Amino acid sequence: MSFDPRTFRNALGCFPTGVTIVTTLGNDSLRVGVTVSSFTSVSLTPPLILFCLDDRHSGLEAYRQCGHFAINVLSEDQRALSVQFSSRKHDKWKGVAFENWSSGVPILDDCVANFECALVDVRDGGDHRIFIGRVERMRYSETAKPLVYCRGGYAELAGMTP
Repeated sequence: MSFDPRTFRNALGCFPTGVTIVTTLGNDSLRVGVTVSSFTSVSLTPPLILFCLDDRHSGLEAYRQCGHFAINVLSEDQRALSVQFSSRKHDKWKGVAFENWSSGVPILDDCVANFECALVDVRDGGDHRIFIGRVERMRYSETAKPLVYCRGGYAELAGMTP
């Protein structure tokens, strides 16, 4: 069976996903961050997660060499932050509230969940790299609603009760 990449992407877009911003520090200790929806758990024991990043992303090498990164699961109130970190702007961090945990990578404030991870492996995934991390620290909110993306746009979870 043959189909073009756009058709494949449209079909994949039927699966609603949460929206995250993956953060790290580059070799020059500059903060790096990108909006990512390709994030999932891998294992509970040990606690492993993964995210995928396009080979053409300008921060790819920072993530490959980082040692640590953070997954910041956005709340429905953080749509503007998602857009800000998906842009090609040079100063994505302007006005962004964050803190640093033990690894030093930026942990964004007011998220549904945050996961500080040690980089375990980077795998080939076609035109993307697959980053696997071991969760070293986390926090989450039992009441915040997540930001959701589906069919090329933001969506809301109807009827979700905390």
